[in-house]
Amino acid sequence: MPGLLVLAGAIQLIGLLTDFGATGPYVGEMLAVLARDAPGHTALSIMCDLPRWQPRAAAYLIAPLVLGQPEGTVFVTVVDPGVGTPSRRPVWLEADGRILVGPDNGLLDVVARGARQVRMREIRWRASALSASFHGRDLFAPVAARLAQGLEVASQPLRRRFSWSSRWPSDLDQVIYVDGFGNCITGRRASAMPHHGTVVVGGQRLVGARTFGDVEAGEPFWYANSMGLVEIACNQANASECLELAIGSPLVIG
Repeated sequence: MPGLLVLAGAIQLIGLLTDFGATGPYVGEMLAVLARDAPGHTALSIMCDLPRWQPRAAAYLIAPLVLGQPEGTVFVTVVDPGVGTPSRRPVWLEADGRILVGPDNGLLDVVARGARQVRMREIRWRASALSASFHGRDLFAPVAARLAQGLEVASQPLRRRFSWSSRWPSDLDQVIYVDGFGNCITGRRASAMPHHGTVVVGGQRLVGARTFGDVEAGEPFWYANSMGLVEIACNQANASECLELAIGSPLVIG
């Protein structure tokens, strides 16, 4: 494929980033397709509980996850409430040597906007059997397998600017994910916090700490998490419950 940065045999990892959840057949079916179509590559689910039906919130979350993997990694990224409709196109994106395959609904745009080198192509390839409701299995996974092996995939360039994220801020000041401990990840990069900055969320002003053990048990605080994002937590307590937070809850930076 002309201009493709990765070469056949160079990629070892194909990662799934989806909102499918840990139950049901969906992730397993996609992994089975990748095992069939890209033998010799490691395919695994990196995250299967991205914010459900919310491409914008998920876009800010997948950006550090993608950049945390080595160049040459291929990602199948699916948060796709418009699956099977003509309003969104299937695309693949090359951003700083990483390839992402998924819907053109804004999900990939935060990664693209932060990349030094980027190009996006509309996928024209179609499987002989393509369901209307499961493009993750029938379209995105097979395309990712082909790209991982350096094989040709019928596509055409998209020369537009990334229209979705052009309307979005560089940092999304709201909760974008709540983990199993009740910790609340936000869409703000910790590097974009002012020195000694505070966060107002859930009606409380929180100061920053380096880690959980630096505050008293039950005390809420914010910290720079392992992905480089601002996270709201309570030491040995559920911050989502204590502060009544959910995906979409706003925060104010002080």
